[in-house]
Amino acid sequence: MRIHIGTDHAGFELKGVLVSHWREAGHEVIDHGCYAYDRLDDYPEFCIACAEAVAAEPGSLGVVLGGSGNGEQMAANLVSGVRAALVWSEETARLARCHNDANVAGLGARMHTIEEAVGILDAFITEPFSGDQRHQNRIDQMAAYEAGRTQRRD
Repeated sequence: MRIHIGTDHAGFELKGVLVSHWREAGHEVIDHGCYAYDRLDDYPEFCIACAEAVAAEPGSLGVVLGGSGNGEQMAANLVSGVRAALVWSEETARLARCHNDANVAGLGARMHTIEEAVGILDAFITEPFSGDQRHQNRIDQMAAYEAGRTQRRD
């Protein structure tokens, strides 16, 4: 599995743990920053870069980290083709994938221990989309809205 990851300073330490953990598990991890701890950096740059990479590569997944995960998830959702979900438990992570086919997870590094965060995000990357028609219908409705919203209007 190819996993894209982006974070600001608040998730910098957790990102290092996750990158090592997933690489040891055989995943390919692409780091979209931040690349050094800077308490004044801003998350949109890193989270949008991560989300753009996921959108450009169907089948890959993304993880965006910050203090709460809220802004990071919002930034990722600005990218067409991204369905970013804020995950705060293993159950919400699994449901984001299983029911919503989320392709990016947002997580608050300040909200969890390292062990909890690893468990939550492992649940996200290992859970497949169910493919149930009722869930696909909802995803299709959102994609249709997104396509209409992004079309150029003269």
